Amino acid sequence: MVSLSVKHCEICRAGAPLATREEIAQYLSQLAGWQILDVAGVNHLQKSYSFKNFAQALRFTTQVGAIAEEENHHPTILTEWGKVTVTWWTHKIAGLHANDFIMAAKTDDLL
Repeated sequence: MVSLSVKHCEICRAGAPLATREEIAQYLSQLAGWQILDVAGVNHLQKSYSFKNFAQALRFTTQVGAIAEEENHHPTILTEWGKVTVTWWTHKIAGLHANDFIMAAKTDDLL
């Protein structure tokens, strides 16, 4: 199986299929610490990272933003003192797509 972090996001159009339960389980088996959250009926993929200070958290936030731009897939990022929470989901299909799991793996690889 090819690691998620070496894959690239595909263009996702409205009407693209959501990740199936089986796909989600397979993807999550390759990701440590990520959780599926239901937000108003839409699944989101979320993880929080801890840092020693705000400067480190901000540097990580900038790195996440850079990979998001490279792949043209953008998360919600909450940056706090010593903590960054990253949330991925695909707006166009109101749920999770393979792209979200690819980006979660790329996010983990930043550390």
